[in-house]
Amino acid sequence: MEQLTVEQIRAQLRVADEQEFSVLERSLAADTRKGVRSALDSARARLDAIAAEDNRLRSLYETQQEIMASKRASVAVGLDEVGRGPMAGPLAVGAVVLSSGNRIEGLNDSKQLSESARERIAKEIKDTAIAWSVQFIDASQIDKCGISTALKTAFHRAIVSIEEQGVIPDIVLLDGNPLHLDAREVNIVKGDSKIAAIAAASVIAKVERDSLMNELDKKFPGYGFAENKGYGTATHRQAIRELGLSPIHRVSFCGEFTQASLF
Repeated sequence: MEQLTVEQIRAQLRVADEQEFSVLERSLAADTRKGVRSALDSARARLDAIAAEDNRLRSLYETQQEIMASKRASVAVGLDEVGRGPMAGPLAVGAVVLSSGNRIEGLNDSKQLSESARERIAKEIKDTAIAWSVQFIDASQIDKCGISTALKTAFHRAIVSIEEQGVIPDIVLLDGNPLHLDAREVNIVKGDSKIAAIAAASVIAKVERDSLMNELDKKFPGYGFAENKGYGTATHRQAIRELGLSPIHRVSFCGEFTQASLF
């Protein structure tokens, strides 16, 4: 292939699949041009990344299927929470029953995804899932009952919402430690990176909560909710010092601030 320019070879390698790369690699074995060797290395790295992502995604679904098989379950709902720690805004819990046989490309723990990827994946989840729900617990209720009770309440509401859609799960897959909220509960530590339905729940909860915080930023300007999503960043803390607490702040999370609310 020495009659081809480096750029022509590079163009072929950019789109080569594993089989095509093997043929090109053999044919270019004697080509010592630096650009060709670099292009081969880049192509190999690209294909390795594709294979790793394919294995990661396959594991998400296979691990869920293994758990379902061990429990003799045919329907599983995955749940995950977003917004446990912010100083403002609601807690959100997502619940998803995925359609069997449908693989969502790029599905992952929401924290590992870019905003654009989360929004694309959330749309596909909503379009293809058998059932899904996102439940919110607002700041005032968190202050009233505490975050642990709020979390259990949100999880319970999410399960009820799924069942009200006519879908009755055999098992309830939860990220993290046991909550003892349902006899069907199965807990998986770091489940949002191991189980497809839990990852999906984390994505839709994150996207829905972020969208709500964007709206609340317009209603309560100055705190930067669209950027910080209610978390205690330095600029958010400074805004509280200047503006006081808003109605969507969790007073129980803001003990360091004593200035009266301006609202």
